[in-house]
Amino acid sequence: MVAWTFISGSGDRDIITSTSSDVIGSGYENRITFDRSTGSLELRNLTMDDTGGYKIVLTPDGGIFHMLWYHLVTPSSTDLIEFNSSVSLSCSSSGSPPSYTWLNGSSEVTASEGVQITDGGSTLTIISVTRYDQGPFQCRVFNPVSHGISDPVSLSINGPENTNMRLTSSQEYHEKGSDIILSCSAVSRPPAQFQWALNGALLSDTGSELRLNNIQMNQSGNYSCQAHNIKTRRYQTSQPSRVTVYWKMCHYNINMSRCK
Repeated sequence: MVAWTFISGSGDRDIITSTSSDVIGSGYENRITFDRSTGSLELRNLTMDDTGGYKIVLTPDGGIFHMLWYHLVTPSSTDLIEFNSSVSLSCSSSGSPPSYTWLNGSSEVTASEGVQITDGGSTLTIISVTRYDQGPFQCRVFNPVSHGISDPVSLSINGPENTNMRLTSSQEYHEKGSDIILSCSAVSRPPAQFQWALNGALLSDTGSELRLNNIQMNQSGNYSCQAHNIKTRRYQTSQPSRVTVYWKMCHYNINMSRCK
C-alpha cells in the first residue's frame, strides 16, 4: 500500500491511497500523476490551498510501515549580526530511518570549523555567521523508499557591507568654484549612517551625499565615506576617490583668448 496525505492546520486530506486499485481524494482528480513502482507523486495546477506539508506512508511486503514526513524548523530570529550571532536550523521528520543532507543554495553544507551538524544530521548550527551564510538553506530528507526537500529559509546579515562611494562626475580634476556631489551606499539593516572623510580624517559632514559647492583648492584630496550600523556597532569605509581642484587662468590679447 502507498498513501499520500496533505497536512495543514485546517485538517489532513487524503490525496491518493494505492492498494490493488487507486483511490484518489476529493479535489485531486485530474491533478495528479502517481507512479506506484517508485511511490512518486506529481501534483499539477497548484493553488494557494496546496501550501503545507506532505506525508507518504508505504507498506511493502511483510507489512512494515515506512513513512517520511519532514519540516524545517526556522530559528526564532533570522535577523543576525555578522561575526556576533550563531544560528541553528533543525529538520524534523519521521521515517524508517531518515537521513539528512543540508544545502546552502546549490552547495552541500558539511561539518567544518564553525559549522556543526548534530542530532544524526537533523540540526545545522553555524557559529559566528558571516555574510556568506545567508542561504537559502534547505534540508534534504531521505530513507530507502522515499525522499523530499524542505522549503528554503534565508538569513539576514545586518552588515554594513559593500560600502561604495561614487562621484556624480567621472572626472578627477575640477575647476575652482565648481560644484561636486559625492554619494555613498552600503548594504545594512537597519540602514547605515554615513560620515565623510578627507585624506582619512573624519569631517563633520554626514548623510549619504556630500555636496561640495564652490569648491576651493584646499579641498583637493582623497575622499571616502564611512558606513555605521547602530545595531551591530560595526563600521566599514569605502575605497577613496581622488578629487583635484585646479585654478583656471586666462591670458588675453587683441586677436585671441587662451586659458590654461
